[in-house]
Amino acid sequence: MALSSCFSSSQLKIDQCPRLPSRNSCKQISRRRCAFSLTKMNAELFGQPFVVPRTMGRTSLGRNKICRRRSAVYASWVGTSQIASSAFTLGTIAVLPFYTSMVVAPRAEFTKKLVASSIPYIVLGVLYGYLLYLSWTPETIRLMFASKYWLPELPGIAKMFSAEMTLASAWIHLLAVDLFAARQVYLEGIKDNIETRHSVSLCLLFCPIGILAHFITKATTTSS
Repeated sequence: MALSSCFSSSQLKIDQCPRLPSRNSCKQISRRRCAFSLTKMNAELFGQPFVVPRTMGRTSLGRNKICRRRSAVYASWVGTSQIASSAFTLGTIAVLPFYTSMVVAPRAEFTKKLVASSIPYIVLGVLYGYLLYLSWTPETIRLMFASKYWLPELPGIAKMFSAEMTLASAWIHLLAVDLFAARQVYLEGIKDNIETRHSVSLCLLFCPIGILAHFITKATTTSS
């Protein structure tokens, strides 16, 4: 009897000890708490005026500002890239008819009238001025005259031309100068009856070599 009473009392003590919750019970408790918090939040949202905490407001405002800045930078970058690409393509296409006419039909009256026109230089000059305005930054002068003697340096020029807009403006600049040099070579060839097709063709992409070729052709033709 004493043994059975001792055993029953010990079993009673063990049964009265608190038990640790199992994993399933913990999941159920967390789900209930989440459901209760969501219900309470909905009640506060729809039943009473809901006040956003300051930290939450600051976080959301900060994220909105960052998103706006990123979208603005992306939009400006896309717009600048498109303008530079379009100007590059249009400028290249615009000068091709003049080179083609001077090479294919140099003696034709149509070519003489076309080459005598000042319209392409006006258009290229306006386009270059517009691209120069878009590509201008506060650091442009500092990059152009980076040395202590106010002379251009190669690292500064390379950094300046790393931007697409600046590179497009430089390309339009080259197209205008090369076309003007090719025009001078062509007109001098018409005046002195000198072959200029090869020199004009070289002026399109290798203008200094085209001018050199014209001088060599002129010297050879005159001596013979």
